[in-house]
This record gives sequence, C-alpha cells and structure tokens, in this order.
Amino acid sequence: MQHKQKAKQTTKPDANEYPRKALECRAGNNADQTGRNYADLITSPEVAAYRVINACEDQQVASKIDVPGLVATLRNQAETTNKNDLSQAEAMLMNQAVALQSIFVRLTEKALNQESLSSFDTMMKLALKAQSQCRTTIEALSTIKNPPVVFAKQANITHGHQQINNGTATALHARENQIQQNELLKDNHETVDSRAASATSLAHSSMETLGEINRSKNS
Repeated sequence: MQHKQKAKQTTKPDANEYPRKALECRAGNNADQTGRNYADLITSPEVAAYRVINACEDQQVASKIDVPGLVATLRNQAETTNKNDLSQAEAMLMNQAVALQSIFVRLTEKALNQESLSSFDTMMKLALKAQSQCRTTIEALSTIKNPPVVFAKQANITHGHQQINNGTATALHARENQIQQNELLKDNHETVDSRAASATSLAHSSMETLGEINRSKNS
C-alpha cells in the first residue's frame, strides 16, 4: 500500500502587502486615549531612528524596508541596552571606527592626486577630520569596556557657624561672636566691646626699667 505524501505549500507574502510600510497604533477606550497612543508612537525613539534611516538610505534599499520589523528591531536593541548588555553598542562603535578609517584612507588618496594646493588642502583637512573621529570613536569604545574609577571625596558638613582658616573669614567669625555676646548682655546693661581701651593697672611690674647700657670706651 502506497502512501501519497502531500506537497507542502509555502505561502509567499503578497507583493502589495510586503514589505509593510504602516505602523499599527493601539486604539484607546476613547478618542483622547487613541490620540495619546498615536503621539507616543510618533515620538518614540525607535520611530525617530527609522525616519532618519529611511531618509538616508537609497530609494531601492528604502523601498525594501519592512517598517514594523525595523521598528521592532530598534526597540529590542534599546531594551537590551537597558539590561546593561552593551554588545550592540560595542559592535556599532567598532564598525564605525573601521568605516571612518576607510574614509580617511580614501580622502588621503584623493588629496595626493590633486594638482592644486587648495584642493589638496581641502581633501587633507577632511581626511584628518575622519581620522580624528575614528580616534574619538575608539576612545568611546575603550571607555565602555574600561569605565574610569571615580573617587568621591567625603564632604564635612556641620550645622551652625563654621570657622574658615583665612584672615578675613576668621575676623568675620570673631565679630559675629562679639555681636552675639552683646545681645546676651543687654538685659544686664552691659556691653562687651573688644575695641574698648583697657584700664591702667596699679600693680607693680615685676620688671624694672633697664639701666644705661655699658658700652666700651674705645669705639
């Protein structure tokens, strides 16, 4: 007894429907909610990135872009980054550095083939800019791979008056203390003033006046 196997039929996407060019927007419970959903979709980072990519690519390439698929890919890449997986960013920076290196080489070749000095100068400036951007890209990649260590110095924060070790701040601090003391002694009709002259002391000094200095007779 022979068993006939049915040939599997593969369905091909309709040329009029694929690649898809429309993005689906969730309908809300009311018109206001639907409008907000549409605004969230239009202002989302992945849709903004798609619009730039679509404008930059050649018409033949842009016509083959599946918009929902590209937007989903961009969204997944962002979610991966949010999970601290920077493999996509590292690959992107490395590929950009290689592309910038190719631009530097090509512009340098064109500069060396120029006959006029002005054309040579213009091409070399563009080539060196590409080389500088390549170096900056590699530095960014190195920072991601080996982030710098930041040492935070602990701040000593206290409440109330603080004394700063310099002449002006110390004088102001002493003056503030003098004013506070005067305020406290107002009830007793007493005033403390550091600038007042001190009274003459009647006590005998333990040191007497120096006598005449004995000098040598021969000068």
